[in-house]
Amino acid sequence: MEKKPCSNSLAVKTSHVLPPDTNNHGTLFGGKLMAHIDDVAAIAAVRHSRLPVVTASTDSVDFLSPVKEGDSICVEAFVTWTHNTSMEVFVKAVTENLLTGERKVCTTAFLTFVAIDQYGKPVPVPDVYPETEQEKQLHKLAPERAQRRKERRQHSKELAKSFGTDYPWNKSKNY
Repeated sequence: MEKKPCSNSLAVKTSHVLPPDTNNHGTLFGGKLMAHIDDVAAIAAVRHSRLPVVTASTDSVDFLSPVKEGDSICVEAFVTWTHNTSMEVFVKAVTENLLTGERKVCTTAFLTFVAIDQYGKPVPVPDVYPETEQEKQLHKLAPERAQRRKERRQHSKELAKSFGTDYPWNKSKNY
């Protein structure tokens, strides 16, 4: 497979934040922003791999500043690193006060996607290479993030096994 630059996968989505998108504080629901992030990141992963993808993990979603009703939210994503069947995608969300033009990075996130075949089995993806200084920085640190993801996933598996499917504090009811 031929290597591809990070920029080939760039995906951008801009939305107007309307009243149904906001909570009782007049700011964008975090879950709504997370849905935008997953959507745009998935598009970037598909653009890179040209294959169907599934979300494997979200490392973190850091909400840095509120997104207010009437603002716009612009979500940008691109593939920063690949490993066999997986792709790390960096996402940045920028809010803009449409009346004043003030813009702020309101959220950053890293997500991992896995390319799959028609049977839902993981398949190899092309390597990615950085071109800009920012892309090089993200690419260089990606193996460390991948190792932390692997450790976190193992911890999650151990928690799931420990807790199981029952709620020990109330075994008499099915919720």
